[in-house]
Amino acid sequence: MLTVHHLGVSQSDRIVWLCEELGIPYELKIYDRDPVTRLAPAEYKALHPSETAPVVTDGDLTLAESGAIVEYILAKYGEGRLSVPLDSSNYPHYVYWLHYANGSFMPAGMVDLVLGVLGLRDQEAVKPLRARADRGYAVAETRLGEATWFAGDEFTAADIMMLFPLTTMRVFAPRDLAPYPNIRAYLARIGERPAYQRAAKKADPDLAPLLS
Repeated sequence: MLTVHHLGVSQSDRIVWLCEELGIPYELKIYDRDPVTRLAPAEYKALHPSETAPVVTDGDLTLAESGAIVEYILAKYGEGRLSVPLDSSNYPHYVYWLHYANGSFMPAGMVDLVLGVLGLRDQEAVKPLRARADRGYAVAETRLGEATWFAGDEFTAADIMMLFPLTTMRVFAPRDLAPYPNIRAYLARIGERPAYQRAAKKADPDLAPLLS
């Protein structure tokens, strides 16, 4: 059986949500962060050489990386759901946002996180670095003014990938969403999805979803 190894308050919440949206059987194993370092515990790091969340196991397979796991689950268990066929007019939007989430948006958020930890976030010299995160929110806001979901009219795995940098990542790199009405309306739509509600309760029951 597919096992989702979930590290609390991490990108592995995507995988729990994906499984709930697909309605597939899976085992959920939850790991608490180290109380001192707030990083993954040793038993989680031992799952995969990357030592990062998410990780899934499926039979003899152990797989890491959000995007790789999402594509694997869709290919093996999705039966065409939550993806967009290559010959669809909105396929470019689907594949772009599916990969933009961790290819560009998350790294920009990590820069904000590191600058905050170092106390450098307001320094003039780092403004060009911080501008990448600003652009990330700006392009997401624009897209969500054009379409209901990132790929178009229908909810897809691109939304599952994009939600983390818009929500849980803000635990680590705070961002006021007041200037982004389209993003806030989008997050409200996400919050109404029963599968999202189930996943949130299972994965991080003590974390109030950052949907506003």
